[in-house]
Amino acid sequence: MNKSFLKAGHLPTLFAAFLYFDMSFMAWVILGPLGVLIAKDLGLSPAQKGLMVAVPVLAGAFFRVINGILVDHLGPKRTGLLAQVVVIAGLIAVWYFGVHSFNATLLTGTILGVAGASFAVALPLASRWYPPEHQGTALGLAGAGNSGTVFASLFAPALAVAYGWNNVLGLLAIPLALTLALYLVLAKDSPECPPAKSLAEYLAVLKIGDAWWFMFFYSVTFGGFVGLASSLTIYFNDQYGLSPITAGYFTAACVFAGSLVRPIGGAVADRIGGVRSLTVMYTIAASALVVVSFALPQAWMALAVFVVAMLALGMGNGAVFQLVPQRFRREIGVMTGLVGMMGGVGGFYLASSLGYSKQLTGGYQAGFLLFALLALAALVGLTGVKRRWRTTWGSAALGAARV
Repeated sequence: MNKSFLKAGHLPTLFAAFLYFDMSFMAWVILGPLGVLIAKDLGLSPAQKGLMVAVPVLAGAFFRVINGILVDHLGPKRTGLLAQVVVIAGLIAVWYFGVHSFNATLLTGTILGVAGASFAVALPLASRWYPPEHQGTALGLAGAGNSGTVFASLFAPALAVAYGWNNVLGLLAIPLALTLALYLVLAKDSPECPPAKSLAEYLAVLKIGDAWWFMFFYSVTFGGFVGLASSLTIYFNDQYGLSPITAGYFTAACVFAGSLVRPIGGAVADRIGGVRSLTVMYTIAASALVVVSFALPQAWMALAVFVVAMLALGMGNGAVFQLVPQRFRREIGVMTGLVGMMGGVGGFYLASSLGYSKQLTGGYQAGFLLFALLALAALVGLTGVKRRWRTTWGSAALGAARV
């Protein structure tokens, strides 16, 4: 991080965006670390366990589009306030009334999906303060809030064993409320806010082929990250017999790796170009998923391979959002929502497919291999568009920014 970056934007807002996203992400994936205990108490099947942890991801995908539109109409700060109030109120209601059935877990997951939509608030809040040559670093730092999954994996299983998993859902409202108070003090909307557009103008970006490419690319990088983050506690418990607490620690290690390198991925993409960075990351992620699909004999072996996969996916997340603001700077609100939505759809697919793979085949191999194929398809697609990107909107006319 150089001096020009420190002078370019608004650091209190960047920190507020990170913290808001961090705590919201912790809430979004909380059912994953709690999944082993919830499934035991409610008697859920493997497919139901997969859906339970996947529904918050899918709901988050839907609400990201809503938040993307609200960001361009109300501004990121006010949109973040409204969304966080909904999540806090929902968690208090869930804690008070309790979760007593599989359908109730799906309703809880839908509420938590609003927390997942924080992505469409935090990234535009930070992005609008920074010029193109610093987008990768700024959005990597703001997006590093996905490290909230680390806290969920580290603390939720142990708290659930001590106090009950339903009480953990109620306790979660406390850090969210404290974060909201700090967010309101520190965050400030950038003066460079594009005028609000009509719904037709928002949908117009879907007529641009590059929008679909970015949506697909992110469905693999972020979808892989959040799908694994939501599923690994259940996977380590089921595949290797680890206790919920130990499985949570293993998951936390994987997620910490992927979260830590997201800003690094953005910074690397600023230096060498997002396309080149993504090419390497898709190759590594696909290879790691293929290896882990063969049910390695020891849990520590699987942990090592998952860490490699998460490192690649985390850096890939940063690289995608080094490119998006360069191509769609004035539509960054809606594009963040749309691209983030597809990241959630990818995560829903991975998490649910692992559950169905276990139920239908008795193992997880099919789920991992199918997602590895998606990563290879993204690599082929990226190879096909990179020359056009570099000779059109990614040309030297953008100055210091690299594609």
